[in-house]
Amino acid sequence: MPHDNELPYRQIPDYPDSYTPENVAARVIDGLGYRYFWATEGLTGKDLEYRPGNGGRSTHETIDHIYGLSLTILNASMNQANVFPRENPDRTFEETRRMTLDNFNKASQVLKDSKTNTMKDLKVIFKSVDNTSEYPYWNILNGPILDAVYHTGQLVSFRRSSGNPINPNVRVFLGKTSE
Repeated sequence: MPHDNELPYRQIPDYPDSYTPENVAARVIDGLGYRYFWATEGLTGKDLEYRPGNGGRSTHETIDHIYGLSLTILNASMNQANVFPRENPDRTFEETRRMTLDNFNKASQVLKDSKTNTMKDLKVIFKSVDNTSEYPYWNILNGPILDAVYHTGQLVSFRRSSGNPINPNVRVFLGKTSE
């Protein structure tokens, strides 16, 4: 299992030289990856079991949901279909965390490296046994990316409530954490 130092987004990558739609979308995903890295760094079993008193998802269930969002983000960035129902294998928290961070990193890289597919060519595709639907990439921005940011903020709140606040040296504006 990789150590935290080997996972993407311990710090946000350097920004691109140019402002293209693809680079801007990639930078938003990078910001999400950085926030998610630190929101999930050092979580304990107690943190993962935490559930707010209103019947909402537990921390672990929220992490699983963010993982699903990361798959949708990656697939849309690669212009590939999201096939439902998805398999839901039993994974450890560490495996889910690594896979989520890798999905964010891959989606960002695909967008930055894109020479042929521009964002206007990308589609968010949902495919099930009975139906296929397509949406413009715009929907990935206001949908799964911002939903994942929202839920990552919940993780920060949940861990504070369970007695394990986020590292106080996280600097989201700079994308670096002083240690």
